[in-house]
Amino acid sequence: MHRYDKAPTQSWTMLLVITLVAAATVLSASMGIRQSLGLFLGPMTYGTGISIATFGLAMALQNLAWGIGQPFMGALADRFGGRLVIISGAICFALGLWLMSLSSVLGLFLGGGLLIGFAVAATSHGVLVGIISRIAPAKVRALAVSILAATGSLGTFVIAPGTQWSLDRFSWQTTLLILAGLAAAMGLLALAFKANKSPSEQTQTERPDAIGSIRRALRHPGYVAMTLAFFACGFQLIFVATHLPNFIAICGLPASLSANALALIGVFNAAGTLAAGQLGERYGHKFVLAAIYVLRTVVIAAYAFLPVSVESTLMFGAAMGLLWLSVVPPVSALINTMFGATNFGALFGVMFLSHQIGAFLGAYLGGLLFEFTGDYAVAWASLVAVGALAAAIQLSMDDRSARGEPSTA
Repeated sequence: MHRYDKAPTQSWTMLLVITLVAAATVLSASMGIRQSLGLFLGPMTYGTGISIATFGLAMALQNLAWGIGQPFMGALADRFGGRLVIISGAICFALGLWLMSLSSVLGLFLGGGLLIGFAVAATSHGVLVGIISRIAPAKVRALAVSILAATGSLGTFVIAPGTQWSLDRFSWQTTLLILAGLAAAMGLLALAFKANKSPSEQTQTERPDAIGSIRRALRHPGYVAMTLAFFACGFQLIFVATHLPNFIAICGLPASLSANALALIGVFNAAGTLAAGQLGERYGHKFVLAAIYVLRTVVIAAYAFLPVSVESTLMFGAAMGLLWLSVVPPVSALINTMFGATNFGALFGVMFLSHQIGAFLGAYLGGLLFEFTGDYAVAWASLVAVGALAAAIQLSMDDRSARGEPSTA
């Protein structure tokens, strides 16, 4: 394990600062829009013929598309840089939101499912953390990634309540078009990202090798364990993002509470993510990851199986916020330590596919179990069981650097 050493001032180059600001803004917009889509569950299932289970399946498809697309988007960004990938993702995001506004099942699945899934893969952590990891000096890499993940969540603090404000005053279709305009604007920020060196300019250690790096990683027991544990992260978080608004409504609480809870997740995530990065440097990233899974599972169990109120919901949002994306700094640091930063996008992408399979099941099974049982009790219990198993797997992982791979810790 490694303590954080204060970096010299010159480690923070102007290129790194500009890239970090642009990346955090893109991540804020992407995650803020994505995590606000659960607010459309009620409006879209009222008078349109779209059921709660259908909406849940579309969001599950979105997360599966995100997971399948992430290794490819990450590998493309490793090879060519992030500019083209993010511009393409912004276009897909805007188009997907427009298709959702057409009030059809096809538009929901094609737009809200497939297109937004691929768009988020192009505009989220797998691409953006890789961009920062490759240009940040080793001494400040962990801090830069923590800042990205922390500030990147603040978009939810603004976008979730803004989305609810728009839903209260305009139609849900108009609100989706407003979000589409915001998504399209992400493409302009991509101009801040530089292209990678040409193959002739790269050294052997700099040259991306997605397939080879994935093969080596899948032979590393620590990478496999971390990948399996990451399933629980997706399962828990996407269930909450998709079904919390409906759960709150069933409990007889106001709709605005959903947006406020999501906003608290966004703002508290900034503190939790920064803390996770620094604690990982001090105590070991695998131990911090295991602790996050344990604490998140305890918070979920307490909220779901104790009386639900306005106060408990806001406390749940704040507590989940502290633990929401706090996995990103330790996960990123472990990948960089074990395998280096050159193929980060591809390696994070494969691991993230496990996360999104969990997300698919969290979104879909949440809706399906609700349709069958009439409440979310079984779904909440499954979140607790999966989280406890993930903590045990994560704690047992081998986090040693892979033989023959560069270490950046």
